Amino acid sequence: MCLPSTKRVRAQSDPAQAHKIWRTGRDELLKTHPASPVEDRSTYEGPEIGAYRADLRFDVTIDQDVESVRWEVPSATDGVIPFSRVGVAHLPGVGDLDVWWLESYGGGLFVPVKDALAGKQTYGGGRYLIDTVKGADLGGDLTAGTLTLDLNFTYNPSCAYSPRWTCPLAPKTNTVPVELPVGELTPRP
Repeated sequence: MCLPSTKRVRAQSDPAQAHKIWRTGRDELLKTHPASPVEDRSTYEGPEIGAYRADLRFDVTIDQDVESVRWEVPSATDGVIPFSRVGVAHLPGVGDLDVWWLESYGGGLFVPVKDALAGKQTYGGGRYLIDTVKGADLGGDLTAGTLTLDLNFTYNPSCAYSPRWTCPLAPKTNTVPVELPVGELTPRP
């Protein structure tokens, strides 16, 4: 399932407006796309979304001077999903997040995050901040090691909506000690 047009979202100069466009597109996909993990789409009203907070948007330089780590996630349908750590993003007032490269189908960056609200107000296994194979990349310059990370765009993995899905969940290195009441919150039944 692909997320709303990255090009249209990136073209918006106002991040809060870009978020609104993204949310509208994501809601539509969850309700109508054949690969949506939402099981009863006829009554689905969309995910609960936290209020946009400009202080949770960061333009960062990825620290690429890190030990190479391989992370393999077993999947029920796709075999083992391999990732390689390509760097660490330091988010002031939030914490550090490992930045991963997906080594299989589609490739691209992957940045999951699990916050202090996990299991209470956000999905217990964490959420996705960037999954470029699905189009949630807000930009940056990978050759220069820069990335835009907007925690307001965090969204639930498919397994949050249905136990039939297997998802890579945030490892310990992508767990932060702060509450992030933004983005998609715990899915509605």
